[in-house]
Amino acid sequence: MKDKEEFFNLLMEIEGKEFREYSRLIGDFDFTRYVLKINQVQEPASGQSTLLLIRVPQIIAGFPAHLSNTPVRRTALEDFLVRKLSARLETLARYDREGISRRRIPLYAPGQAILPRTSLLVADDYIEARLYLDLPARHGCVAADSAKEVFFEDLPAVVNTSLIYCNLNQREVEDFVNLMEDADQIRQVLSTRGWIGFVGEGAMLARAGESDAPDYELMTPLAIEDSLAVEVDVPNAGRLRGFGVPAGITVILGDRYSGRVDLMRALSAGIYNHIPGDGREWVVTLPDTVQVVAEAGRSVQQVDVSAFLREHPACPDVKRFTCVSADACAAQVAGTVEAIEAGARVLLFDESTSTAEFLSGDSRTIGLLPAGNRQVIPLAWRARQMVEELGLSIVVAGSAAVTDLIAVADTVLLVEGFKVTDITKQARDLAIPAPPTPPSAAEIAALAEPSRWIIPISIDPSQDRYDAVIAAPNIRTLVFGRSVIDLSGLPQLADIYQARTIGRILYYAKLRYLDEPRSVREILDLVDRDLSTEGLESLTRDLRGDLARPRRYEIAAALNRLDTLRVAHAGR
Repeated sequence: MKDKEEFFNLLMEIEGKEFREYSRLIGDFDFTRYVLKINQVQEPASGQSTLLLIRVPQIIAGFPAHLSNTPVRRTALEDFLVRKLSARLETLARYDREGISRRRIPLYAPGQAILPRTSLLVADDYIEARLYLDLPARHGCVAADSAKEVFFEDLPAVVNTSLIYCNLNQREVEDFVNLMEDADQIRQVLSTRGWIGFVGEGAMLARAGESDAPDYELMTPLAIEDSLAVEVDVPNAGRLRGFGVPAGITVILGDRYSGRVDLMRALSAGIYNHIPGDGREWVVTLPDTVQVVAEAGRSVQQVDVSAFLREHPACPDVKRFTCVSADACAAQVAGTVEAIEAGARVLLFDESTSTAEFLSGDSRTIGLLPAGNRQVIPLAWRARQMVEELGLSIVVAGSAAVTDLIAVADTVLLVEGFKVTDITKQARDLAIPAPPTPPSAAEIAALAEPSRWIIPISIDPSQDRYDAVIAAPNIRTLVFGRSVIDLSGLPQLADIYQARTIGRILYYAKLRYLDEPRSVREILDLVDRDLSTEGLESLTRDLRGDLARPRRYEIAAALNRLDTLRVAHAGR
């Protein structure tokens, strides 16, 4: 292995030469406290950056083994170190000759959720950071003076301040890892307690507008009435007080500004663990929880919506509903069916992001609009069948559009001024007429049967002369070949790296599994298996530092929004 002096000499030798001379730096170099690995140098014309692998031996990094002795704790430590790297790199922006600040080593700052990523790996004997570098160039030639600053000033500073245990706040590291372990422990016991979620007392739920960041000015600690309170024990924080969201049908009442919307957003985000200080550290939901929103304008491909729509003007065959640009109600119906197809066990709906006609009706108006003449069968009319026959749980929150759902709910909660109260008895005392149950449950049973089979040729990431063009310019947009997939209707997508990874997964599935038609659920099962056994590394031939694991539900949602998608039905 070469050392840093040889690296320095090589850098000086290529000063001012053509950019491709940077390829002489390919190899492994010992920088005393870490090893720098460069496997490939990307040309500027490719639009990509060069991947640097910085491997610090554990004998130097010095992280105690107990911080990564389980998969959950290892993921937490990796996430923590990525955040430290990102924060440190943010301070290393330099100003060019035009006075413009530029980060030569960009690393996307993670959001509030803790996720498995490829940007950093904690192994038993080393820690490896994967950073992308825009190699300095001047007029298409090597700018060795700027490169020297990166390799001999910036990278050593990053390693020393971010990847050496004794240079970190050790209490902060412990708390971060312990928190994730505690949250994961809560998630493990939810089903044993008959819950689909747990909300800790004192949770700070308010967010800053549409972002996922906490709004400290508006934060009010969540209060819980005593009759609703329960306790759970976790390994590090001890005993926690909160309330469990029970399985079955739960209605959460409250106006838009009562804290109801904030609570529902927190339950939706509770599929992930959150960083200390987020406010939702103790809001935890089952991983198979899917929030379904109304999303006017999305495409739908042969989805059986007959459980909720008797007919639709845009597509007479509701068992093969297809639409290039669905209206909000039809889109939410399709999203519900697709979520069940993907394997969801808990469905979340909030009035603020739903259509009233899909959520519920008002049984008192049946005489004015006979049930037999309705084109839309509300969720409230099907909810009990979905729970009893499919084993689903449903949580619906609102104020005006949940009347019929109250009549069939197992639990009714009230949120008022960020205080949660159980009002199930009072709700039943109202004696709201139960909504009619559609006469046939065959459509509900059909929801559990995987019937859509992907036509392989319809998954095409190619563009012009490139076999695969995959990019995520932002968290709500995925470029996949010639298609641009709108991800704005996926509220549980938490990270831009997840969006990029979804594109890679679709391409991976096409290459590995779509040599013949397979059902959507089978593809998701196979991908889940590979990611769980082989990790994110299985998705690409080359090492990457820009992937974060998405759930199967966001993968399915992106697939269903791909405008080139074509499916066939079993037995047809």
